[in-house]
Amino acid sequence: MTSVVSSPPRTIRIGSRKSQLALVQTYWVQEQLQKSFPDITFEVHTMSTQGDKILDVALAKIGDKGLFTKELEVGMLNQEIDFAVHSLKDLPTHLPEGLTLAAITERENPADALVVHEKHKDKQIDTLPEGAVIGTSSLRRLAQLRHHFPHFTFKDVRGNLITRLAKLDAGEYDALILAAAGLERLGMGDRVHQILPKEISLHAVGQGALGIECRADDSEVLSLLKAIEHTETRDRCLAERSFLRSLEGGCQVPIGVNTEISGENLTLTGIVASVDGQKFVKDTVTGLANNAEALGIELAELLRQQGAQEILSEIFAVIQRGS
Repeated sequence: MTSVVSSPPRTIRIGSRKSQLALVQTYWVQEQLQKSFPDITFEVHTMSTQGDKILDVALAKIGDKGLFTKELEVGMLNQEIDFAVHSLKDLPTHLPEGLTLAAITERENPADALVVHEKHKDKQIDTLPEGAVIGTSSLRRLAQLRHHFPHFTFKDVRGNLITRLAKLDAGEYDALILAAAGLERLGMGDRVHQILPKEISLHAVGQGALGIECRADDSEVLSLLKAIEHTETRDRCLAERSFLRSLEGGCQVPIGVNTEISGENLTLTGIVASVDGQKFVKDTVTGLANNAEALGIELAELLRQQGAQEILSEIFAVIQRGS
């Protein structure tokens, strides 16, 4: 009689950045997968990325392609980890050969949030005093706020969320503009003073959603990850990423979006702005949600006709000069 020895279940290795927010997001993904597949072991492996190590230089000046993802992608290609959990807004729209965006999870509120110093607790974004020091590390936020509030003073702010909030509370800034989703995920939703309306600040491509990247030929992992994908979020984010990709913009370029789904239709709004907020083009398209990527391309072409490419070319030139 021949005995059959079954191979043990595969251990799936999840890659994550070491930041507190990244780990909260990664452990959430691990928990959801463990619930769906209790017989599989999911292990978290952490890595530091270039974006985590360089904290004293504005992001736009050190590049934007894969600042928070490259090391994780190398780990996947080298078979050290099986998939990586990213804040989708950090994931470039062009992925390395051999890797794919396997799943997009249900989105938290994608909006930008105003967080104020205690002395301004009775203020909103439009009632802060002239010359108020606003902290942001995002060119997208900077461009839109300069467009609407040229009387504010803007100052770069880096570091993790805890560090940024400590600088605000110490009086270095009058207010910060942060992603509402990050504050909520870290249990700091009480620090959200005001959700900025889309008329003031369109959010980043993919903001509020998690993107899970894996090897394109790993059919087992691809199948597992589909269990936690959220269809509506996927359609919205694919439209946004297609728009960004078509304009050849990185995550540190002043491109903002907003997406809404009603029935079978998806509405995508996008802006491209100069860093000083003086040049500003904006438009909207609507179509079938299952044609999301084509809508992104359509909107990019509309804005290109209104001068978006010239605005972006000027910004790229400034960044390359290191200004």
